[in-house]
Amino acid sequence: MRPLAAALLAAVLATACSERAAPVPTASLSASEIAQHVHRDGDDLLTAGLGLDGLRSPVPPPFADADAPTAQELRRRAVWANWRGIADLAPGGGFGEIYGAAEPVPGREFHALMTLPGAAHPHRVMLQLPDAFDAEKRCVVVAASSGSRGIYGAIALAGAWGLPRGCAVAYTDKGAGTGWFDTASGQGATLDGTPGGTDQTLEFAPEVETGAGPRVLVKHAHSGDNPEADWGRHVQQAADFALQVLSRELGQPFTHADTRVIAVGVSNGAGAVLRAAELDGDWLDGVVAVSPNILPGEGGRPLYDYATEAALLMPCALASSAFDNEPLARPGGVVPPAWMLRCETLAQAGLLSEADPAAHAQEAYARLRANGWTDAALVAGTLSVGFDLWRAVAVTYAAAYARSGSGDMPCGYGFAMLDADGLPRAPTLAERSAWWSDSAGIPPAAGVQLIDTLAAGIDPALPGLLCLRGLWDGQGEHAAALRAGIEATRAALPRASLPVMVMHGSDDGLVPEAFSGGAYAAWAQANGRDLRYWRIANAQHFDAFLGLPPLAMRYVPLMPYAYRGLDAMWSHLADGAPLPASAEIAATPRALRAEGIEPLRPEHLALP
Repeated sequence: MRPLAAALLAAVLATACSERAAPVPTASLSASEIAQHVHRDGDDLLTAGLGLDGLRSPVPPPFADADAPTAQELRRRAVWANWRGIADLAPGGGFGEIYGAAEPVPGREFHALMTLPGAAHPHRVMLQLPDAFDAEKRCVVVAASSGSRGIYGAIALAGAWGLPRGCAVAYTDKGAGTGWFDTASGQGATLDGTPGGTDQTLEFAPEVETGAGPRVLVKHAHSGDNPEADWGRHVQQAADFALQVLSRELGQPFTHADTRVIAVGVSNGAGAVLRAAELDGDWLDGVVAVSPNILPGEGGRPLYDYATEAALLMPCALASSAFDNEPLARPGGVVPPAWMLRCETLAQAGLLSEADPAAHAQEAYARLRANGWTDAALVAGTLSVGFDLWRAVAVTYAAAYARSGSGDMPCGYGFAMLDADGLPRAPTLAERSAWWSDSAGIPPAAGVQLIDTLAAGIDPALPGLLCLRGLWDGQGEHAAALRAGIEATRAALPRASLPVMVMHGSDDGLVPEAFSGGAYAAWAQANGRDLRYWRIANAQHFDAFLGLPPLAMRYVPLMPYAYRGLDAMWSHLADGAPLPASAEIAATPRALRAEGIEPLRPEHLALP
């Protein structure tokens, strides 16, 4: 078994539902202390006592005192936010009807911070151990959070599938997460989510120069570790952590030889489990990856490349006549003025060559198509344009790839709370207290805004975006450092004979299928790996948005395929059943009826 690295483990949650565990001997867990929390009697592992109705509520669970929420309140709100971040829970959307359930699961949680050899900062790990854990079945589901989310970022898939089946579920935030740090107060997030000073154990405790202005630092951008390069090792450490905690708690050895371990993830979490699949040893038995952000050894495109390209060109390209009949690209039936403005400023910057302004949008569109974007991905990409997500992703990842640490971010960007004049200000205690539970790990989020010191002109975002793009295709020390950081994330082939299932929506507009999951699958299969690939028609990246009628009528959810993939992987490993074949899945969206959008039915999904 791979030995665990030295861990930084936090104090026990100070709540009535928590209990302190004895120190963990360094000989077993390579750690000094572990936090254990009991979740029963109205505060379960899976829903934090909210149940499906509470998870469906559009209003977050309240804090009795916004300035001092309890650890239990923060956990409940984090669980609520993370369920809603990746799952479509709307009635009629299929959850609880065709797939999945949110019944209470009593049990215990074990929390720790663990540091990989060579890393400056830890990643957070958690094991959920249900009271109904089946020691005869001996199964562990290990998951990495989607996006840059905190430790509950995979609960709607890994937890909801594994816990009701009597499996233990291990999680890692893979070096990102919501362990914020506020330079104004010198405070960060403790392991129970409450704010604390540097005299306490924090999820993220960067070294900050005295006198630095009010800024918010997040682990993904500011750790200096390029966590994406180590995603697979984060997953492996979480699996090792799970087995050693099980051994201690149940009084019998749990090893990789006698415990079945399945890794599963969505988006960045899916990329992480595919990176885990390439690691040596028989510690991992199967992998299910949904919409993976992954850079294959051959083919594909890096996220930073296509994100900066999209941030620059996509607003203009969507103004092309190619999208005149696409409702998502024509809100209110017209082209948004900001899109036409981007065409104008791109031309002024010399990035579009057509002399006729009317041809600028078509030129930007043709360039994206020539670089591999499909019309379906571009239409779905309007969501990322509307939320300014391309820029947010590019800023955070630029800092991570360049290993800029807690100092100046590339291209003059930063994160802070802003005053009425748009200037950085110190956050209030209530604002700081909500970051851990409410943030998705990448600002803008939970009130924290993006600072753009290069902003100027009629299209203020453009100078900064040109700088970010220049780090990809330009010259110089900073550009070379960023490209080296990206190259360190390139995947190797999965271990020979390891069963892997990958599924990706054909319409994905954030992590396009042709650049990522599809390219990885083709490369792995061409090299003889045991990989099954489902390409799902009419599916995009964000299940959480499908509660909106225009999107529900356009797209099917991905989570039913993820659950089906886990069922198939379990049957294959436990009973020897053959895995389903690779498939082009002809899913069809729901229709609008007189009484509203029809409920999702199995025939919409065409599940293999």
